[in-house]
Amino acid sequence: MKNVAKTGSRRRGASPGPGRAASAAPSSPEQAKAERLRLGRQVRDLRRAKGLTIPALAARVGRSVGWLSQIERAISPLSITTLQELAAALEVQISWFFSAASPVPAAEADVVVRKANRRRLEFGGAGVHETLLSPGLSGELQLIETVFDPGASTGDTPRERHSAEAGVGLSGRLRLIDGDRTFELAAGDSFSLDEPGSHLCINPGKRVAVVLWVISRSSY
Repeated sequence: MKNVAKTGSRRRGASPGPGRAASAAPSSPEQAKAERLRLGRQVRDLRRAKGLTIPALAARVGRSVGWLSQIERAISPLSITTLQELAAALEVQISWFFSAASPVPAAEADVVVRKANRRRLEFGGAGVHETLLSPGLSGELQLIETVFDPGASTGDTPRERHSAEAGVGLSGRLRLIDGDRTFELAAGDSFSLDEPGSHLCINPGKRVAVVLWVISRSSY
């Protein structure tokens, strides 16, 4: 998950989301609802598997019991920052929430990702769509494609990164806020965030923004 600013593009506002091209249409209300249901069930099931009650998990993330209950019941949408907080509290990487890909031939499973088999993660209601382009989650690097709907962002607060992240805007505009610095990125602009820190990505434009990220496994 990643934040970029654009000199005319954006990280969370300039990356083709889950397997979609820059021209891809935003997900429908039905798709967004289905994704909220999937993510809510995953949060609930992982919480239960770890023997945590709703109050216990809510306390870990500093939120109310009602808020967490709404997340699990798919009433409230999840932002990237929120999902990252829940992943940390549940002791998994955020990539755990990626939807499973369809079966692939064993001979290419660890090398090739066919377009039809891309693993997608959509933040229902948040206007951010991500696709895992790497064959799996065990490699040292993750290749992620992010699509930001117009006005979408990675959350209300910056997300923490624990290692290096880099990206390139494929279309649209992206505003990348890294600490006290703000960058306006356009399609074709690239960036590198080499040190641990926090950043926020916003699509300030009126069209979809697509960003391609290269992220260290320990950061996503």
